[in-house]
Amino acid sequence: MNAPDIRSDLRDAVRSIPDYPKPGIIFRDITTLLGDARAFRRTVDELVQPWAGAKIDKVAGIEARGFILGGAVAHQVSAGFVPIRKKGKLPHKRVSMTYALEYGEDVIEMHADALIKGEKVVLVDDLIATGGTAEAAIKLLHQLGAEVLAACFVIDLPDLGGAEKLRKLGVPVRTLFAFEGH
Repeated sequence: MNAPDIRSDLRDAVRSIPDYPKPGIIFRDITTLLGDARAFRRTVDELVQPWAGAKIDKVAGIEARGFILGGAVAHQVSAGFVPIRKKGKLPHKRVSMTYALEYGEDVIEMHADALIKGEKVVLVDDLIATGGTAEAAIKLLHQLGAEVLAACFVIDLPDLGGAEKLRKLGVPVRTLFAFEGH
């Protein structure tokens, strides 16, 4: 008897919504995966598996689903958690990074005192598409002197090239499964 494929089990737990947020896009909704206790636990375990036993000081999560996954990963590896938020959401002294969108630009921020120079950090989010937000997050972490050990995502949309963009920055990328298209 063959053991079940973890990746296909987790992939099957993701709801695909066609034509959202606009025609031609298939939205990959991980709320169904998060709502399944077994799938959620396996996802967190798989995201950190390559770094099990490694010294991780902080896990950084990108707003908003990265907070859910990143918080669970931080707990699993006994690390602190650092939220990377949209502009204007953090109350204390912040550092920010502007990045390009398809039509314009956006800004992400984190508290200036969220990290100590030299801390080892793993970045977590739900999905890597074009990689713009994750690239900006890595640059923000580097700006504060972090050593980014890896960027971890549940889903990769390889046709959009984001994971490769992060690898070119010298950051290992961990994804659990991929969906073709965008």
